[in-house]
Amino acid sequence: MMKFITEEYLRDIYRKEPFNTYKLQKGQRFTPGATQYLSDKGIKINDDAPKVNKNISQYNKVETIKQDNQGETIKQDNQVVEIKEVGNSNLKLKKKLCCKLKSIEALFLVTSSEILREDIILAQSIVNLGRKISNIRNVVNGKGTLESIYCRECTGMNSLNFTTELDDCFEITEFHMQLQKSNAILKIHTLRCALQELQFEIIETYENDDDCFENAITGNVNSIINSLSQLICSAVGGKECQRKN
Repeated sequence: MMKFITEEYLRDIYRKEPFNTYKLQKGQRFTPGATQYLSDKGIKINDDAPKVNKNISQYNKVETIKQDNQGETIKQDNQVVEIKEVGNSNLKLKKKLCCKLKSIEALFLVTSSEILREDIILAQSIVNLGRKISNIRNVVNGKGTLESIYCRECTGMNSLNFTTELDDCFEITEFHMQLQKSNAILKIHTLRCALQELQFEIIETYENDDDCFENAITGNVNSIINSLSQLICSAVGGKECQRKN
């Protein structure tokens, strides 16, 4: 199982004890934010893991024998192996994913607008998370770098699990319709459900691509989902974490 080292995790351990070199263990990868953090700090990366080609593991003396706009075939140790490049099908999937992300961006704006009069701070938090969706769409389009998402630690979430898929803190039912901030709770829950569905679009889009890239995007989406869960907890119980561990 691949473990991703996040910027928040590096900040935390650096705060406790500064370091000049970070050793990446086998089965670990950096998120883009973590890589940028190490670069900004001038920290060297010690990576002893074997170098692996994006599509084929450890091949030597590769001879290209055919290439066209659909893909590339190579000869490896007298064995023919096909490398799948981004073809028309993959481009369509990425375009579909970008359209879905754009729709979710709009949903964030509408949600923020509708609860603005009830809670301006909550509305601003939703706007900020919507900008992170815009960043993901730009990355999918190849126009940007994936930004890190701040982890506000609580009883059930911390820098180690913030980018992972966590269950909802609690189930949203008709009971929550009776609460003072029912409108905000239900609308934020709708955003969360839309993002949970988006995960399947991401898996489908990057099924034949680099797992590292897919996992980095998925990690950011998980962080946004978990941030929305925290906002729902806040709307239900004020400053007290409502997550059932």
